[in-house]
Amino acid sequence: MLLRIAARVELITLVLMLLNLVTVHARPVTQLLGPLHGCSYLLVIGATLAATRRPRPRLLSIIPGVGGLLAARAF
Repeated sequence: MLLRIAARVELITLVLMLLNLVTVHARPVTQLLGPLHGCSYLLVIGATLAATRRPRPRLLSIIPGVGGLLAARAF
């Protein structure tokens, strides 16, 4: 459950940061979403490491953006 939520937050924040980059490039948006994305990325990796010892999900979790979703499906 935690892995799926963190993976979705990671993907959504990445998409929003990229949209911000190609449109208005507002600094406050980047300052808000950047740390949120980074924390969710680390949470995805940590949750995957805690949940399984299998190497495939662990390796998938380090892919930025979609890795958490792929790791959750690989369980």
